[in-house]
Amino acid sequence: MKSIATSIAAAILLAAVAVAQTTHYTVTDLGPVGAYGQPFGNSNNGLIAGVDASGSAAHAVVWYRGQKTDIGQIGFGGPNSTGFDVNVKAQIVGQAETSTLEPYGEDFCGYGTNLVCLPFLGQNGAMAPLPTLGGQSGLANAINTRGQVVGAAENARWDITCPAPQKFEFKPVIWNSGQAQELLTAAGDLNGAAFAINDNGQAVGASGSCSAYSPYLLASFQPLHALLWQNGIATDLGNLGGKGTGFGHVAFGINNQGQVTGNSDLPGDQNAHAFLWQNGRMTDLGTLPGDVSSFAIAINDSSVVVGGSQDKDNNSRAMVVQSGVLHDLNDLVPADSPLYLTFACSINSSGEIDGVAVNKVTGKPLPPGVERPAGAGAEVHPLSIGRPCGKGASAIRRSHSPAR
Repeated sequence: MKSIATSIAAAILLAAVAVAQTTHYTVTDLGPVGAYGQPFGNSNNGLIAGVDASGSAAHAVVWYRGQKTDIGQIGFGGPNSTGFDVNVKAQIVGQAETSTLEPYGEDFCGYGTNLVCLPFLGQNGAMAPLPTLGGQSGLANAINTRGQVVGAAENARWDITCPAPQKFEFKPVIWNSGQAQELLTAAGDLNGAAFAINDNGQAVGASGSCSAYSPYLLASFQPLHALLWQNGIATDLGNLGGKGTGFGHVAFGINNQGQVTGNSDLPGDQNAHAFLWQNGRMTDLGTLPGDVSSFAIAINDSSVVVGGSQDKDNNSRAMVVQSGVLHDLNDLVPADSPLYLTFACSINSSGEIDGVAVNKVTGKPLPPGVERPAGAGAEVHPLSIGRPCGKGASAIRRSHSPAR
């Protein structure tokens, strides 16, 4: 699933351990990834997909046991790419630019280059493009253990409501054995994207109206309806009272029990709250104390939710939700850690989390009580999943659902 990363983010991976009934975490730094770099999805065997933007271009990367592999070098001839998810078979999905200028000047993948950008499936040192729905560009957001891929792809129909440079409709898509199948959108919605898929083939995402490119969704649409797709049917998951014109109504994660998580606008559409959807009902997960918005990005088979909680000034802190209770991950890491955890992006079956962080001294946003020296620049790091330590097994070191 895609996360809400800050421009001075650091990629992080967290491992949960239990001590005296309190869940604690170790944090491992994966190294700098540039101002817009971050991890996205992690697999049950310790693989992490993401993007390293520390160079002149953004490159899709995969981390394993702290080692980073640049897979963007085997792309489609363009400068930029991003890895959004990876499964236990080391199959990686994402988006990669070609060297071809988009004939209508679109910038579908948001890199600012106006190049055709394709969804990809990578494995064994090779990267293959996935077909669109007849249009130029698309992106692949998630992959399950069966190799089913979900994302979005353009068709050949113009959407006259799209602000420049986007011109064509794009639809949520599932790829089975490399073949693209369009998924239904809510009535009246011309555009949409699928963000996650479980091992049963249930997919989640959103549909809505065309809009300016969103750095939150990494797509050019306003999500008005959070959706679940199953057996060719699209189910509207409902909302928390807003119209969807703020952060929107969108589902980002699903586990193998069919529990869905995401975020939904509140009445007035100024703030959004994380939700858990199950048994046909959407539950508001609330925020961390003092915050106004929250975002749930992923859920594993133990029903542990991860994401972020945000204050009125848009400062975010990473959160984990267990049994309906929200915890600030910064309270569960060593006090002497130099990093402040701003967002959790995915969680696997072992309860391992990857996410983003900033340096407490040189980065923004800062935790309360920490002053940044005048003139200090932002530091950017990614972090890898630490192994569990201490006594016992953590309550969240169980099941699966990597999400974007």
